[in-house]
Amino acid sequence: DPTTNAPRACVADPHLTMENKQNFGGQMMGGMEGDRESGQDVRSANVMACIAIANVVKTSLGPVGLDKMLVDDIGETTVTNDGATILSLLEVDHPAGKVLVDLAQLQDKEVGDGTTSVVILAAELLRRANELVGMKIHPTSIIAGYRLAMKTAIKYINQKMAIKVDKLGRDALIQAAKTSMSSKILNVDSDFFAAMAVDSVLQVKTVNSAGEAKFPVNAINILKAHGRGSAESRRINGYALNCTRASQAMPTKVEKAKIALLDYDLRKFKMSLGVQVVVTDPKKLQDIRDREEDIMKERIDLVLRAGANVVLTTKGIDDMCLKYFVDAGAIAVRRVKKDDMRRIAKATGGSIMLSLAGMDGEESFDASSLGQAEMVYEERVGDNEMLVFEGCASLRSGSILLRGPNEYTLDEMERSLHDAMCVVKRVLESNDVVPGGGAVEAGLSIYLENFATTLSSREQMAIAEFADALLVIPKTLAVNAACDATELVAKLRADHNFSQMDPAKYAAKAHSGLNLTDGTVHNCVEAGVIEPAMSKAKSIAFATEAAITILRIDDRITIQAREEQHPGM
Repeated sequence: DPTTNAPRACVADPHLTMENKQNFGGQMMGGMEGDRESGQDVRSANVMACIAIANVVKTSLGPVGLDKMLVDDIGETTVTNDGATILSLLEVDHPAGKVLVDLAQLQDKEVGDGTTSVVILAAELLRRANELVGMKIHPTSIIAGYRLAMKTAIKYINQKMAIKVDKLGRDALIQAAKTSMSSKILNVDSDFFAAMAVDSVLQVKTVNSAGEAKFPVNAINILKAHGRGSAESRRINGYALNCTRASQAMPTKVEKAKIALLDYDLRKFKMSLGVQVVVTDPKKLQDIRDREEDIMKERIDLVLRAGANVVLTTKGIDDMCLKYFVDAGAIAVRRVKKDDMRRIAKATGGSIMLSLAGMDGEESFDASSLGQAEMVYEERVGDNEMLVFEGCASLRSGSILLRGPNEYTLDEMERSLHDAMCVVKRVLESNDVVPGGGAVEAGLSIYLENFATTLSSREQMAIAEFADALLVIPKTLAVNAACDATELVAKLRADHNFSQMDPAKYAAKAHSGLNLTDGTVHNCVEAGVIEPAMSKAKSIAFATEAAITILRIDDRITIQAREEQHPGM
């Protein structure tokens, strides 16, 4: 088309079959280099890639899910049960597969838990959509059906299945945390760690300008130390750092601490690179050296005179500068991570100083940029020391010290605890929970099946398939627990069918979910198996969106890199 600059793809030619288009020698019409695949072949390839990725995490779903060991190219080993971690460590090349990896990361960021189930659900929706396309139903009709099913499902969760936490109290928070931990390494000590997660999240409660309560999980620092058993992990009242004093001559404890947060070197002043000093008189050489030492001494004096008795810097401190801090009886810490520095600044009300230079070119240190804490002290844990900031001025912060036998266990404990704290935060902020154990999926499956029969449009089949796809979660839970999945899911569906047909008579059956330890169906709310309603609603929304994104693709053009021919070769 002369009016556009866009490269033209294959021209429609009745004699050019699908195979011929693909095997056109890598040369596409319109002067484009590369291969083109379109239609059902691309869709099937994308679906297969997504199913393969879902199969990797499928066996790690649920309280009896198994762990995965991932070894990277440099031999670093990770043992985990967390869907988002597993997928982020897999090097996925397939473009459709990457959508699922991003989906798990999104769920992890938005909710913090439910990463495995969201990937399994998305892959199942895709598989069923692909079967519908094979039955000559247009992808647009399937997409419309899936969107309608998603909206109806989320509405049903919020209106019919969600239970207000006010009725359940603090126990609800502990039960939600225990449900999150049930599939993780902390399952054995879930009572102990669930209480720790709930207390830590409640400790960092803040109220924003709109009057809403917020619980920033980032304000809780998790430290890990080898040795002892996991039951000896503890909560620290204050912000703890994995750092130590720069010199043993410094005090181990400072009360009414004023904290200077510096982002520059506290080492002997040197001229910048490229600056040359030509000395004609050798006696002046010593004067230059003395002045270099004095410049640093003046800078340190400025900080100490402002009242600072704890100094943290992200860079180094040399021996000469340490002497001044030791004489002043202050604690100085070097090589603090930038992230820790930002959190301490937020917690203590201080600000990070990038340099001492003022607007007029003179060096000065403003006392208002100092952070404040009631006490800063060093404590020995295992083989290392840690620095604790207690009674921070502006933001309530907390730390958790995890103990465990080795690196793998500690890393997995940290991931499990983080997921549990995210769940507690979501329950507190949204105030709604739903029964776990596949109850929501089974209830939605029955509801959507009945809803599909009320439609007389093409979307009916897509919604019926969506309803069936939701059952992949209870089925996978049962299979992983070595139970008879067919029988258990049938019992579960029967219970939910009764509760929806006659809500007055069978109200309790609406909370029926799987009990995987006994291989039976029980009331999940009474058993304390609950999850945030937001987690379920978001995972259904994210999984549907991801499935729709991949389902929309019906053409893949791979542009191949041209080999440049060098002259004279």
